[in-house]
Amino acid sequence: MDESWVLKEMGRGKVELKRIENPTNRQVTFSKRRNGLLKKAFELSILCDAEVALLIFSSSGKVYQFASHDMDRTVAKYRREVGLPDSSNPQFRTREFWRSEIDELKRSINTSEARLKHLSGEDILALGMRDLKQLERQLKIGVERVRSRKRRIVSDHATLLKRRHKQLQEENSRLHKRLKELQDGNISSGLVGENACTMFHQSIVHEEDFHNETGLPL
Repeated sequence: MDESWVLKEMGRGKVELKRIENPTNRQVTFSKRRNGLLKKAFELSILCDAEVALLIFSSSGKVYQFASHDMDRTVAKYRREVGLPDSSNPQFRTREFWRSEIDELKRSINTSEARLKHLSGEDILALGMRDLKQLERQLKIGVERVRSRKRRIVSDHATLLKRRHKQLQEENSRLHKRLKELQDGNISSGLVGENACTMFHQSIVHEEDFHNETGLPL
């Protein structure tokens, strides 16, 4: 059946049936029609003594079911009637398991892709007011988390720069102190050298005076 639209005969003419675009209205209609269908299946099984098995999967993949008898037995009976492989076969169960896993992953991927598009502002024409408000709240929370992370990074970087600046100041002070010590040491060495030369010169003069006075050769 084409999901876009179907014409259904009604008492007062033809009414166009098509997919409900608004998600909220679509969910409300799904819940009402689902409950009505499950009720009809129950009534059919009681009134007509029929073996009824009903499975309903929502668009999000959630399953609803009704079985007048054992569901597995009814499904196995149906498979035999239409010539499908026996579901009790272990190999068949393995294939069915992985097929179900693949389908679930596909649904999850589709849901995630749709969510990402909504978060980037795409494909939001079908969203109702309630969904748009929820999306807006999610975006605000996301933006605030991003800003908080940015502030944290800036704060950590500023703290690191202050610590580095303090280390450089301490290193600069230490180098100035060392330079002053070296300069003071050079001045002291120069004074010691001058004093030694003066004393040596004075010693020579005294020795010459001594020999002059005594008449002894130098």
